[in-house]
Amino acid sequence: VLQNRINNKDKFMKEEIVKLTAAAADRMKTIIAERDKPAAGIRLTVSTKGCSGMSYNLDYADEKTPSDEVIQHKGITLFIDPKAVMFILGSEIDFVKDKLQSRFVFNNPQEKGRCGCGESFHV
Repeated sequence: VLQNRINNKDKFMKEEIVKLTAAAADRMKTIIAERDKPAAGIRLTVSTKGCSGMSYNLDYADEKTPSDEVIQHKGITLFIDPKAVMFILGSEIDFVKDKLQSRFVFNNPQEKGRCGCGESFHV
């Protein structure tokens, strides 16, 4: 019984790192399906970049690296760089489309600010 609780706690904690909206999951599924070669999922990293200091990065993941946090959410496998976890904890990824652009949007409760162009953030 104790082991089941521990396993469920780990699963709950991983699911709380980041969540996807239905629009984000659908767009990721489309992007993966249109790729020239198979992808294991989407890799999420955070890098030092931009005028506010940090930037979210999404890319294809061909395989899991030993240190990746792996989350299955809405049919998408997310491989998360462990260095990114503390910066994205509790975030939601959405996909929005308007007349001039379409993009993934990160709704991060830890963000303290963003640069004017929206390319970078700080916590």
